[in-house]
Amino acid sequence: MAARLLANLIVMGGSVMGRAMLQAYRKAIVNANQTGAAQEAINGIRRASKVMTEQEARQILGISEKSTWEEIVQKYDTMFERNAKNGSFYLQSKVHRAKECLEPLYQKPDVPN
Repeated sequence: MAARLLANLIVMGGSVMGRAMLQAYRKAIVNANQTGAAQEAINGIRRASKVMTEQEARQILGISEKSTWEEIVQKYDTMFERNAKNGSFYLQSKVHRAKECLEPLYQKPDVPN
């Protein structure tokens, strides 16, 4: 009889705690949405995972700020091919993203005739 009573008490206590935690979680989500904290966190994660800075791109390719576009392309081709043969896909993609990041800085705008 005492074991049954103890088991019922544990089950009831567990369900009360579970409901309280669920309510607290829901309230936290509502508060985060109201203050905009949730959206800021999501945007920060997206920015951090997708954007490569110019400095990081230069470090990956091993070039300086004074490098010409031809030097960048040469470094890119060398590093991309090395990683294609016996490197990693991750490094190869980083090299490609670095070139993509620097490309707009070196492109000359089209001049109409």
